[in-house]
Amino acid sequence: MGIRGHWRDGGATLALAPEAGAAAETAGGTAAGTARGTAAGAAAGTAGRPAEVPVEVAASYRARTRGLLGRDGIEGAMLLTPAAGVHTFRMRFAIDVAYLDRHLKVIALTTMAPGRLGLPRPRARHVLEAEAGAMASWGLRVGSVLRLRPDSR
Repeated sequence: MGIRGHWRDGGATLALAPEAGAAAETAGGTAAGTARGTAAGAAAGTAGRPAEVPVEVAASYRARTRGLLGRDGIEGAMLLTPAAGVHTFRMRFAIDVAYLDRHLKVIALTTMAPGRLGLPRPRARHVLEAEAGAMASWGLRVGSVLRLRPDSR
């Protein structure tokens, strides 16, 4: 599993790089270079924010279709790939949705209540879902670049 490799269903760890979004905003450029590193840089974390978040990867058609349906919550997040849009029909809780481009850069963020249909984002290649409020507590914002480390199998 990787940015250029084949994605597979399973577990992974999302390394949050809060400085990546800030660097992109202050420099006016992209922080794509940070997406290729290891999670060691984010291991220290910052006060009040987790350094790493557990992620369920849903890459198969069946896993993407099932998504978070029928659950009462999620520990961490779920990455749908490939995906450009989501819905919350038959969901039991509100979710935060981050639309990611091919380099795992956040291009849009929104919170969706149950029973809603989100508009697809043309440049989005992946969608990250978490319980409502989680992404704000992680410090995730538009321009942040995420790093994904697959769990050992």
